[in-house]
Amino acid sequence: MIGATATCITATPSTDLEFVTHASFFSGEMGIDPAVDPHAFVADSGQPAAIGPQNIEHVAGFRPALLTDAEGSPIYNAQGVLLEGFTLGSWLAARGTVRITPGDGKATIVVSLRGLRPGGVYSLFENHFDEKPVSFTPLDGSGTSNSFTASPEGTATVTVTAPHVPTNDNAVLVVYHSDRQTHGTERGIIGVNAHHQVIARIPAVDAASA
Repeated sequence: MIGATATCITATPSTDLEFVTHASFFSGEMGIDPAVDPHAFVADSGQPAAIGPQNIEHVAGFRPALLTDAEGSPIYNAQGVLLEGFTLGSWLAARGTVRITPGDGKATIVVSLRGLRPGGVYSLFENHFDEKPVSFTPLDGSGTSNSFTASPEGTATVTVTAPHVPTNDNAVLVVYHSDRQTHGTERGIIGVNAHHQVIARIPAVDAASA
């Protein structure tokens, strides 16, 4: 059209990430080999009561699961209570994706998951690695829209509005609630009724491309 002024609309770029098991992420960050899961335990009659990784205290007769343990092993919480519906293999099989789309200083975060416990109760939290010790807040900032129940097929798709755009100082964390209760702005008691299952850390921005 002659005399018209062209307007260029640039779409806000999204960041797509893959979840990995929290066990492998944590072990890699801490240099632990063989990799260990601080939030899931296996029976081991020779183990005394102790404080394990992430300062999770467990009862005698159990220890944090190793990723090299048998996939068919039952798993328990730190108090020796069976995590029903899981073997070690199925616990570690959860996977999914995260899409983060910034806008107006906030972020729309779409989480898609598979391999969850059918009907299991979960919450989304945000890690803050820039704080020592690492702190955690609900992904929605308020703890009112960050929890969900997995489908009968063990899947879930959840959309959350985060109050800020996460950076490399942050990660999206999926917490399983073995007591089937959400805990508002708190995760619960880690290793007892709150278990970190999968995580996706936001990558660092390449200064050359920023």
